[in-house]
Amino acid sequence: MTVTAQKSAVCLVCESELEIESDAENGEIIECGTCGQEHELTGRTESGCSVALAPEVEEDWGE
Repeated sequence: MTVTAQKSAVCLVCESELEIESDAENGEIIECGTCGQEHELTGRTESGCSVALAPEVEEDWGE
C-alpha cells in the first residue's frame, strides 16, 4: 500500500483546510470539501501550498 503525503492550504472563502495531494501540479483545480469553492494551486513550499480562487469558466473557452 502506497501512502501519498499531502500538503494543505486554507480555503479563501470559508477558511476550511484544503488537502492537496503530493502529486498535484501548479494550475490544478482543488475543490473545498466544505463550501465547494474551486481554487487553483499556485505554488508549493515545505510549509504548505498557496492557492488562488479558480477563474470562472467563460463561454468562449475552447474555441
